[in-house]
Formats: sequence, structure tokens, C-alpha cells
Amino acid sequence: MKKILTVILLLHSTVMAQNIDIDGFARNYIGVLINDSLDYSIIQNTFNLNIYRTGDKAGFKVNPYIYQYDGKNLEIGLREAYLDIYFPSIDLRIGKQQIIWGKADGVFITDIVSPKDLTEFILRDFSEIRMGITAVKGDYYIGNNTLELVWVPVFTPTKLPPKNSIWYPKRPDFPAPVNFDYSKAQVRHDLKNSEFFGKVSALTGPIDFEIMGAYTWEDEPTMHLIKHFNLSDPQHPLLDSITILPEYHRLKVGGLSFSSSIGPIVLRGEGAFYKGKYFNTTEPNITESVIKKDYIHYLLGVDCSIKGWNISSQFIQKYILDYDDYLQDDQFSNMATLLIARNFMHETLHFSLFTYYDITTKSSLIRPKLSYDVSDGFNVLVGLNIFTGDTGIFGQYGNNDMIYTQVKYNF
Repeated sequence: MKKILTVILLLHSTVMAQNIDIDGFARNYIGVLINDSLDYSIIQNTFNLNIYRTGDKAGFKVNPYIYQYDGKNLEIGLREAYLDIYFPSIDLRIGKQQIIWGKADGVFITDIVSPKDLTEFILRDFSEIRMGITAVKGDYYIGNNTLELVWVPVFTPTKLPPKNSIWYPKRPDFPAPVNFDYSKAQVRHDLKNSEFFGKVSALTGPIDFEIMGAYTWEDEPTMHLIKHFNLSDPQHPLLDSITILPEYHRLKVGGLSFSSSIGPIVLRGEGAFYKGKYFNTTEPNITESVIKKDYIHYLLGVDCSIKGWNISSQFIQKYILDYDDYLQDDQFSNMATLLIARNFMHETLHFSLFTYYDITTKSSLIRPKLSYDVSDGFNVLVGLNIFTGDTGIFGQYGNNDMIYTQVKYNF
């Protein structure tokens, strides 16, 4: 801790000497499970710092953070650390950075450049869910249009919850002992394994739209299942064990997003075509535990304001092309979201309710929260995370309903 304080003091003296801007926040976050155990779901203290400067020809940003858990565990990280270089029609950003694409709210469709930190499922603020990646990003401006190109030299996977976490995904029951083989769970750091992204953005009068393309890696590994049989009796082979082999695969992605205002209503849409995704199957042949398919992922959304209430709704669908009945995933996966928000008491009391509803599995995540600005920069928040259903991405966490508080000071 003394070393951390020393670094902070050195940073402060440097900032004052160089006329550099600095902001950030300190936060206490406590969550309690709403079940018989009343266990703490999280106890976290956070210090987040943004140090930046924007000049005429260059700039930079550094975003270190500290998470301290359970009174003992300390996580120190660097979310962003990049340089900006400005030319008459081109901006370059080099270094570790978060890159945000698309029009979706709470869903990742074309927003696939930055991987995700899912160690707390999707409960963190999205500014903390998106991980920083080392990249070179160039923006070329042509009037109201922008061409954005991104080169990611080193693949960074999505960060998944550890096995002892309450957010570790529920594993299906297997009819035999399971072993893991991690021999293919890494993507070698070399030039040929780089990722490439491109996007064209256009700001027109009636509609704003983006067209994107990517040659990338899937952020989460495909779990290849290898079944081992006891062949002592060839006529009646018995399943002896199963090996799970996590492996990352290449993806080609093309997509678009748009938004348009029609009076007080904003219409949004986003969609992408994913080529080369591997899906798990129920095929008994041990060499066919996965099969490559293409799929489409899209959403349509509408935003409006009614008598001071801000309302936003989205319909999201995932559609697997050339479907086979033995795929574990459904051909159509449907989801809807609803956001309702309003401010009270001269904009100091803030209410919001965000809900995911998985239409396919009839499960949901309901997130009401209420926050109050005690003073300038000082905010207190109380919220709930309620999971419903028995299966699916939300139903698997039916025992993880929680109430939480956050006390936060922004500076």
C-alpha cells in the first residue's frame, strides 16, 4: 500500500507540473445475496484514475485502477494507456484503449473490438466490462463521414469468472468423468494472428449509420468435447470419459447499425453476419463434437420520452443459418430489453429499471436502482439484481438474487 501511495503522490506532482487534466472516482460497493445464506456477493473498494491531456498535435490518456476485495485481495490494472497524434484529416491512437462500436444498449453485436470482463457476469458498468486492448486505430475524416481502421497485434480473450465464483457458468451434467485439456487454449502472439477491424460512419440529415467488417478471433473459446469409449466389448462400447478441449477460432464478421429520429422517437437498429462460428452438437460421433455454421445477430430498438420518463426497448434475435437438428443451440434465440428511467427532486434523485428477458428460455434479469446526489460529485446508490427462470443465461443464476449499495465520489 505504501508503494501505491508513493506512485499516486508522484503522479500528482507530475500532473501539477505539466498542467495535465485528472479525474476519476473512489467507490465502495457491497452486495448481499437475497437467500437463506445472506452471503456477501461482493465487497469491493475501487479507485479509478484518468490522467489525460489533449494538445493541438498530440495527446494522451492513462487510466489505472485498483480493485480491493474482501478486505485483502488487491487487483491493480491499467484499463487504457494510449497516445493520440493529430493530422489535418487523420487521427491516430496508439496503445491500450477501449473501442466502442454500434447502437445497441446492453448487448454486443457489432461492438466486438474490445473483449469483455465477465468476472461479475454483466453486472458491472459497461465502461468497466469493456477491456482495454493494445491497438493502432486510425480515423480518416471526409466531411461528415469517417473511415476507422483498427489493427490489434495481440489477441486478448474475454475474461471469464473463476471456478470458485458464483458467476461461473453452470456446466451441464455429463454421463462420464470430465477432464480438461488446455493445450489449444492459447492464441500465439505473432503477426499472423493479428485482428483487423474497419468501419465507415456517415452522419446524414435523416439517418446516421455505420458499416463494419472484421477478421478477428472469437472472444470466448469453443468447448470441443472428445468422448473416450471402452472398447473391450466392441459390440457394446461404454463411455469411459470425456475430454473438454477449449479452443479459439477465427471469425469473419460484417455488419451495420443505424439510428434515426422521427419527431420525439429514435429508431435504432444493428445487425451482423458471423461467418465460421463453431457450435456444439449432440452428435454421438466423437469427431463431430462441434460443427461450423454461420449466423445472424441483430436488434431493433426504439427510444422515446413520455412526460419526463425515458423509455427504451429492444428486440434481439440470433439466427443460425443452415440449421441442423442436433445442434445444442436453438435455431432462433430471441431476447428483449426494456429501460425505464426518470429524474426527480431537481435532477438529484435518479431512478432506472433495466430488464433483459430471454424469450427463448423464459428467463430474465431485472435491475432496478435508485441513486441520490448528496452533493457535487458524491452519490449514493441502492439496487437489486433479480434473476428469474430455471434455464438459460439468466435462469442458471436463480440463486444469485442480490441487493447492493454503492457509495461513490467523483472528482
